[in-house]
Amino acid sequence: MKTNTRRDFLKTTLALGATATLAAPALRTLAASKPAKTTPASTAKTPATTAATPDVVAIKGGTRAAMLDRAIAELGGIAAFVKKGQKVVIKPNIGWDRDPDLCANTHPDIIARLVALCLGAGASEVSVFDHTCHPWEKCYKNSGIADAVKTAGGRMLPGNDESYYREVKVPGGVTLTTVQIHKAVLDSDVFINVPVLKVHGGGKITACMKNLMGMIWDRKFYHKNDLHQCIVDVLHAKKPDLNILDAYHPMMRNGPQGKSSEDLLTDTKTLLASRDIVAIDAAGAKILGKTPDDIGHIRIAAESGFGRIDLEKLNIARIKMTA
Repeated sequence: MKTNTRRDFLKTTLALGATATLAAPALRTLAASKPAKTTPASTAKTPATTAATPDVVAIKGGTRAAMLDRAIAELGGIAAFVKKGQKVVIKPNIGWDRDPDLCANTHPDIIARLVALCLGAGASEVSVFDHTCHPWEKCYKNSGIADAVKTAGGRMLPGNDESYYREVKVPGGVTLTTVQIHKAVLDSDVFINVPVLKVHGGGKITACMKNLMGMIWDRKFYHKNDLHQCIVDVLHAKKPDLNILDAYHPMMRNGPQGKSSEDLLTDTKTLLASRDIVAIDAAGAKILGKTPDDIGHIRIAAESGFGRIDLEKLNIARIKMTA
């Protein structure tokens, strides 16, 4: 994808621009006056503000770790999600045997920083896993996530065997009535969902809701039945406490695996965070130039009461940082 095409495209999408759909009356614009700095995990504080906690935080322009720090702070700080002694499970997208530069997986810098934040808040343990599509050992290693998690003090869990999963009922599920979910997720006190943003053939986009396919055992069931309904149904069984969307270099073609850096939007440099899994996916769809109502699982999830799709009515904090 050529640079001029990216620029033209970004003018019509979210991209945190002045005319973006997210720039609603409720939107707060906060500009960082100095280069962003990463605060130690145990001392990160919420910026002083009298505004209500935003529904979605959209950060642009800093390093990945600094943007994560700022987003968490805007949502009340890591202590709003993680308490001393709790078990935390982080679910990135680690599905593909790709190096970080291709952005097929969540970037390791985000995961490393998040592990450090959770441990700094007093978590008794922080575990990270994915049920990968490519061989799991290669995905964990070549994504850079395994080394990043280990260095930060967390632990990697495998997801490649059915014995790691436990069957649970899906109350309210339309297509899914039971599902096997990774035991670590079911037994966690805090579940944090951290995908990377990209296009996808069947799902149209991969963001926070679709990333949860990596916490279940039988992904084929989704594809053989109603994919979009199944993506929503599993929320009846397990819903993340926090969603963080890596949109630094969104993949605009050849998703979900990617082939080269030419598949990426390199000017976006964005991170989104929200408790609302529908709102954050709706914002992600906008970044990819898509209408949220046209994405089946986003529309169904909103209709099912799992969150808000009407971005113009939400309190969205738009923050520009300096790397």
